This record gives sequence, structure tokens and C-alpha cells, in this order.
Amino acid sequence: MSHKEKATENGISVTGAGDSLDKRMSEGEEETTLTTRQGHPVTNNQNMRTVGNRGPATLENYHFIEKITHFDRERIPERVVHARGAGAHGYFESYGKVGDEPISKYTRAKLFQAAGKRTPVFVRFSTVIHGGHSPETLRDPRGFAVKFYTEDGNWDLVGNNLKIFFIRDAIKFPDMIHAFKPDPVTNIQDNERFFDFCSNSPETLHMVTFVYSPWGIPANYRQMQGSGVNTYKWVNKEGKAVLVKYHWEPKQGIKNLTQAEAEAIQAKNFNHATQDLYEAIERGDYPEWELFVQILSDDDHPELDFDPLDDTKIWPRDQIPWRPVGRMVLNKNPENYFAEVEQAAFGTGVLVDGLDFSDDKMLQGRTLSYSDTQRYRVGPNYLQLPINAPKKHVATNQRDGQMTFYVDQAPGQNPHINYEPSSLNGLKEATKSAEEYKPYIEGHLVRESIDRTNDFKQAGETYRAFSDFERDDLIYNLVNALSTCRTEIQEKMIELFTKCDEDYGRRVAEGLKQHGNSNHHGPLGATSTHEAVKEAERKGHRTDSY
Repeated sequence: MSHKEKATENGISVTGAGDSLDKRMSEGEEETTLTTRQGHPVTNNQNMRTVGNRGPATLENYHFIEKITHFDRERIPERVVHARGAGAHGYFESYGKVGDEPISKYTRAKLFQAAGKRTPVFVRFSTVIHGGHSPETLRDPRGFAVKFYTEDGNWDLVGNNLKIFFIRDAIKFPDMIHAFKPDPVTNIQDNERFFDFCSNSPETLHMVTFVYSPWGIPANYRQMQGSGVNTYKWVNKEGKAVLVKYHWEPKQGIKNLTQAEAEAIQAKNFNHATQDLYEAIERGDYPEWELFVQILSDDDHPELDFDPLDDTKIWPRDQIPWRPVGRMVLNKNPENYFAEVEQAAFGTGVLVDGLDFSDDKMLQGRTLSYSDTQRYRVGPNYLQLPINAPKKHVATNQRDGQMTFYVDQAPGQNPHINYEPSSLNGLKEATKSAEEYKPYIEGHLVRESIDRTNDFKQAGETYRAFSDFERDDLIYNLVNALSTCRTEIQEKMIELFTKCDEDYGRRVAEGLKQHGNSNHHGPLGATSTHEAVKEAERKGHRTDSY
């Protein structure tokens, strides 16, 4: 018997050091069984462990934490997602009201209280999936992240141009991005990988419908909507909370591109959106957005046919009205792209007093992931960089770490005391100024999907709400993208589209039948190159908000 055979007798590494020679398996486990890095078989890779199936999540979600924190560290130094971006400085001006009501009825956040109150902001726009030097004409959601430098510290409102997302549980996020990113062997983005994931994740259908329509390619950053996507909460002085959704509406109007128009622009300029934003601000044509909110009482709303915490759903505007709360103006370009735009770091957990989290499982997962990513990507002292530092007093007991260049020490503080509590002139806790928000939590810890998934209804409504032109472009883009996929994936997607709307599924099926096989592969629905569209930058297609 050879040394190697002895070392792996009965499939066990008898040296005591676990390695790739070990072939032991748990009961019922096979070679293709998914495990954690610790070797634990994963029985549920779709849902985090939560209190009841609506949440909140718990900190001992070991599988999720291992998965998401490893995912956060997959690229250096470029962002894993939102790598390609542009940014600008400006201000947010509060109306002091929410619609016609005093805003203090719903939130005690100071930046909203007084009419005309201005808060400095920095905004970073981005594409999501593609790399740092990718064309800005690619079919992809767009990031829309706003950093408010308030008197109570920073508030980051981190969202996208579209009001929904592909998935509703953060444990699926690494898998989703892996499917949308290039193949790990060929390094080529492949529509088949994208649709393979989507065909096995029906909750993606609503987002797929938007992304493959003209809404999937905004004409520029100035003429696109923004959304917080996730459900948050507002808290008033009495400690009472409401659910809230955020919407940015561009005063410049909304404008999107067809695939052909995007390709015509890309043939001439792959930085067109960054250039458009920069040049508009330089010439004094300052882009402006109005901020609207939707408000619901803080409960699960059984009267709705969807869960209000589900980020794959839109809150219908006719049932839950948009209410204006302020406006944002961008009036200053960055002086250095790297120092301000590239090193800008956002996190969904960065909230100020009067703002709070809902139990939205995507939001809770993002809250860990975003700031964890920044500590890895920029460093543990990323909040000492001018673009990220709050524009107010800061005093902490945090010390050292890579790239420390000052100490967050209060005037007169004993420099020997970097802990709390202390009787030796150290830092002290703040005095509570309002009633603390205390949500009541009860339920079994489970790994389950929410009850009201309703994955197809809103996707069908969106399809029917599109204009004829938008539906035609959607079908055209889907057929071109799906034509590169295996038959089984095509059939799964047709089945899902049909569940959304019979006409939707029928048109995709007929289009694929007519199209035949194609050798084209491209990023997120790219089609074969069309004849250049003249002056496509000025064309685009204006549309109403949704």
C-alpha cells in the first residue's frame, strides 16, 4: 500500500489534518451536495434564519454570514458591484411637510423638520454588474446612492433607478451576482447563466421585465428615477413608527434608450453618462430631483396581495400615494474622481435618529454587507476620508487599524482612556432626547420564504402597463438574449412569462421559434449590432414615472 493510500485509508485523512483527500460525508450527503466552508451540508440556501418568515434576521445566521462576508471580499480594489460610477455634490432642501401634513407626525429626523432647511449631499450614480471601465450603455440597473451630511451625522440612502430588485432574501445575493457576472472559466458574461438563475428564481420575473425593456438602459444619470428599493421606517418623538418607501423623481424628465440607440452611442462614446452629468453641472444646468415617500402603518397589511417588505414588489401608487418631502440639487462636480467618487462609501445601515430599519430581509442582509465591503475595500478607517466623514463633531474609542491618520478624540478627553464607561475623563453616552422605538418581536426562528410571494402578478401588470413600443422592445431583447440559451431554460422562462401574462409568454415563444439558433453571447441582453442610429444621444424615449 502506498503512502498516499495509507494516508487516506477508508477515505479518511489519518494524519488528522483535513484536506482535499478527505472523502467523508454526512448522512444523505453526496459529492454534489452544497456545504459551507466548514463542511456543513446546506439544507436551505434560499432563506436566512429569521423570526417568523417575515423577519427580522438574527446574528447567528452562520451560513449567511460566511457566504456574504466572503462575497464582499471577492474583488480588490474595485467594487464587486456598482464598480462603474459618477458622482456630484449638492444639497437637499426640505419642505418641512410630508404632503400637506407636518412631517413631525411621522419622523423626528432633524433634516426634514424645517421648510427650506438645506443639508449637504454627495450622490454616486453607477451601473451594477459591469466593471469599472465598462460602457455606460449596457443593459443593467443603475445605482442611485445619496449621502446626507446631517447635523446628527451621515444618512446614506442607497438604492437603484428601478423600484424593485431581483430577489427578496439576501442569502441569494452572492449567487445572483455570480450568475450575472462573467463565467469563472471563460471570463465571458453569458445570457444562459443569467436566465438559468432567473428561471429557477421566479421572484426575479418583475425585475427581468423592467431590465429587458427600455427601462433597462437609462439615457443618462440626470434623467432617471431613483428609489430606496427596500422598506424602511420613520420614527416620531413618541417612538411610534411607520413603514416608508423613498422615490427620487427627476425634474429633467425620464428618458430611456432602446438597445439599438444604446449601441449607436456606445460606438462613439462609452463614457456618455458620466460626461453628460459633468458637463451639465459645469455649464450651470444643475440636475434636480424631488423626493417622495409612501407611508404605511407598521404592520403586515393582510389586505394587500403582497408583503409590503417584499422588495420585488412596487407599492401601488393609486393605493399608497406619493407624498413630496423635499428636493435635491447637484451643483458641484468632484475635484478628484478617485478621492471623492471611487472612495465614496455607502451603507444601508447608516441612519440617523428618526429613521430606522424594517424587517425586510434584503435590507437586513445589505446592512451587514455594504459597510463590511467598505471596511475591506477602502479600509477600517474609511470614515476618516473627507468624502465619507460626517460634517459634524466625532468622538469615538476606536483606535488604530490600517491608514489611521488622526484620532477621534474629544477636546479635553483623557488620551489614556479609550474605553467606556470610565471615571477618568473619558467619553460618555449621549442623553436620550426622545422616546426610544421598541418594536415587539415574537416568533419561531425559521428558514422560510414569506407567505405572500405572488411572483407573477405585478410583472404581468407591468407588462400590460407598458406602451406598445416598450412591449415590442422588451420581447425583442428577451428573444435575442434567450436565443443563446438551452431549450430547457427557454422553456422554463416561457412558462414563467406566461404565468405573468399569456400574451407575454406567447410572444416570447413565437419570437424564439422565428429567431432560430444564434451564436451571439452578450452582457445582460445585448443584441447583435444594428446599423447606427443617427443622433441617438438626442433621441431616447421620454416616459412617465411608474
